[in-house]
Amino acid sequence: MAVKHLKTSEFKSVVDAAPLAMVDFWASWCGPCKMLSPVIDSLAQQFEGKVMVGKVNVDEEPELARQFGVMSIPTVVFLKNGKEVDRKVGVMPPETFVAAINANL
Repeated sequence: MAVKHLKTSEFKSVVDAAPLAMVDFWASWCGPCKMLSPVIDSLAQQFEGKVMVGKVNVDEEPELARQFGVMSIPTVVFLKNGKEVDRKVGVMPPETFVAAINANL
């Protein structure tokens, strides 16, 4: 399954329905976000059916960024049953995200 681009209106219902959600807060002008994007896409394929992988463009959805206290991008937030269980800020190796996923599945 491809990465889901989330809007404020659908965010809660999509995230709450997933056993585990990994949401990348990003912007099109952000260099580090562009570096992380292939990692996020790869994880979406690797964990298809187990993890809902989403992206939130902070320029288009500033309310979601505020709601999650995103101060720097990229920020990847992990949510289980709609509640934040982990967060990674900045570009990190894929193993870091895999470890966070496996710790919360």
